[in-house]
Amino acid sequence: MAATQSCKVAVIGAGTAGLVAARELRREGHRVTAFERNTRLGGTWVYESRVETHDLLGLDPTREIVHTSLYRSLRVNMPRQLMSFSDYPFSRKEYSDRRSFPRHEEVLRYLEDFARDFGLVEVIRFGHEVTSVEPVDVSGQKWVVEWKNRQIPSQGKSAAEEEEKELFDAVVVCNGHHTEPRIAVFPGIDTWPGLQIHSHNYRTPEPFQNQVGFVDGMTVIYILFVFSN
Repeated sequence: MAATQSCKVAVIGAGTAGLVAARELRREGHRVTAFERNTRLGGTWVYESRVETHDLLGLDPTREIVHTSLYRSLRVNMPRQLMSFSDYPFSRKEYSDRRSFPRHEEVLRYLEDFARDFGLVEVIRFGHEVTSVEPVDVSGQKWVVEWKNRQIPSQGKSAAEEEEKELFDAVVVCNGHHTEPRIAVFPGIDTWPGLQIHSHNYRTPEPFQNQVGFVDGMTVIYILFVFSN
């Protein structure tokens, strides 16, 4: 295809990567449809108090997955001056918290402002979960995207029946990778009788008050700080 040809492109996910991909594709004149399984944009930056209660280690591939891994008190681990997009700095907007390391709520507002200012909300299909992406043939010039409508079913159909397909010239996958926990493997972990939980399912420190815990992994240093205070 010629470089200047306008293509019909599917973007899977309306988090940070999906929003930037959608903007850049539209800037180049392509026709973009973004699929977002949630009812709002932001991806992993949409906080949920809900956790995967029946599988706190995230080992069961058939479990109902909670997308976000945010805990309630989270602040990002890099300053806003470095985290923002090069042409859309945090300083463009006035937020209530001016400290260098923003809270997760501010990051979400920043992404919502970005999407609104660049007209991206209109191309997002909220409540649409992509279930399959396949090439039409070996050439890879066309792709069939199948999705499930997670919104309220219509005309008496169940959510599982609300499935549709659409043809696209290209597909950009931006669905993130933080929903699948990486579990350390060491002798005795399978027989230890105490509670085991991955940080993906951690939200607040209150349930662990007055308990002695063992924490494995460098990514939970801030969680330890919250526990100790």
